Amino acid sequence: MNRARATAACLAASLLVAGCGSGSGQAGSAGGDAFSFAIKSDPGLLDPAQVQNTTTYTALSLAYDTLVNIGPDGRVVPGLAEKWQVEPSSVTFTLRRGVTCGDGSPVTAGTIAANVDHVTDPATKSPASGVVVPEGLRAKADDTAGTVTLSTPKPFAFILQSTRYLFVVCGKGLKDRSLLQSGTSGSGPFRLTSARPNQQYTFTRRTDYTWGPGGATTADPAMPGSVVLKVVSSESTAANLLLSHQLNAAQFAGPDRARVTNVPGITTTDRPNGTQEFFFHQGSGHPGHDPAVRTALLRAVDLKGLGAIATGGTGQPPTGLVMQPRPCPGDTVDGHLPAYAPQAAERALEAAGWHRSGDGIRRKGGKSLTLRMIYATSGGETMAAAAEYLADAWQKVGADVRLRALSDAAYGEVETVTQDWDVDWVPLGVTLPTQLLGTLSGPFTPDGGNFAHLSNKKYEDLTARASRLPGTAGCAQWAEAESALFASGDLVPVVDKTLTTATHRATFRMTAGLFDPTSIRMTGAAK
Repeated sequence: MNRARATAACLAASLLVAGCGSGSGQAGSAGGDAFSFAIKSDPGLLDPAQVQNTTTYTALSLAYDTLVNIGPDGRVVPGLAEKWQVEPSSVTFTLRRGVTCGDGSPVTAGTIAANVDHVTDPATKSPASGVVVPEGLRAKADDTAGTVTLSTPKPFAFILQSTRYLFVVCGKGLKDRSLLQSGTSGSGPFRLTSARPNQQYTFTRRTDYTWGPGGATTADPAMPGSVVLKVVSSESTAANLLLSHQLNAAQFAGPDRARVTNVPGITTTDRPNGTQEFFFHQGSGHPGHDPAVRTALLRAVDLKGLGAIATGGTGQPPTGLVMQPRPCPGDTVDGHLPAYAPQAAERALEAAGWHRSGDGIRRKGGKSLTLRMIYATSGGETMAAAAEYLADAWQKVGADVRLRALSDAAYGEVETVTQDWDVDWVPLGVTLPTQLLGTLSGPFTPDGGNFAHLSNKKYEDLTARASRLPGTAGCAQWAEAESALFASGDLVPVVDKTLTTATHRATFRMTAGLFDPTSIRMTGAAK
């Protein structure tokens, strides 16, 4: 990912960049303390068109606006657009007047169109194209009317909601993307003013910001004058910093959450943080190709106990594949997975022709019931324990289970290229049902993204119908489609991981990894 050099001279030495990639937009630290928040990795390249990880999205959400926002209940609320009109294959936005970029230049309909054109240009090679941004998206701007129409070649159900992750670059950065290598050029309420890679990033509050969700401004004196994102890879270290009041907030997915819970002066909240699931490879020659085998293997597993092991007891029952808050609320999992019944699992495998040999391993036509399971080492000790539990459960019913822990770097090669696996524990983090289509249906790897070789006609038919309906009008079909996958054992939702957010003398809202930056408030002087 090559990006140029213009702001590097301003930021590499960790200097304030009031004159670098900025202009007349008002930013200053007057009023409010600094709000410090721990991030687990360096954001890296800051060009919104090249974002590939959650940490970068989190950082950029401070400095960039989007056409719409998503409220805590999952509903769409105004952003840069004050209203919109949705059709099956298009959405027309009417923009707020008076919005300015951090350098003082206006944000217009043409600005929005230029962003869409850049992201969808094949030469850009944006990771967002076809995933976050619908494939084939086009933009038509009318600066006089203050409207921009986004359209797709065919109906796209969540064309409105998909714009939540389209960070709008404006001003100088729109003309020279090299400024975004390590700087920001947005219309958001904060502007990056200092960057120390792998250490911390400082965003300074704009004093002229008046177009936040619900008309939110930056005038409240309780808003911080700056937000400091500190790179803290270890949750143990983050807990130490929070307990010693060197951080205002941090998030915990592991056991260190217990250290900051029920501590005077620290407030904690727990929220779902994505579903943990595993797939059976359904390609020819794999045990999972037979639905009877998939169902039998699932009946051999206590999924509730497995979920507790995988999360160290901090998880919640899964309710669907899309991260919360979802555009389609409801539970698509309950009642659609087989009950734990290991003796029934044994009988089902016998009925399917898999008989035990003298060594206890089941065989059919001279072939062993071998399950090669892959999982990521980044899942830590709890993931390893969950894999061992699955291996033990399946060995008890006669399978030869071979576990293989892979680094993140090696995972993609094995999962999608060599395909040397039968069971794959791989979390899916998506915010819209449409983002799953290329993974759960369509051409098989290597010709497409369907790495588990799933072929569920009911899912395909229902999602095809749902895709023609705008937004939440198709929620019943999307829900039924997900449930069809679980009933067929195509993929198995095990548990919803939770994330503990701990705060000290501050409050804020964050949805699906994105700050609501105008919600940040300091609640008292630091001690």
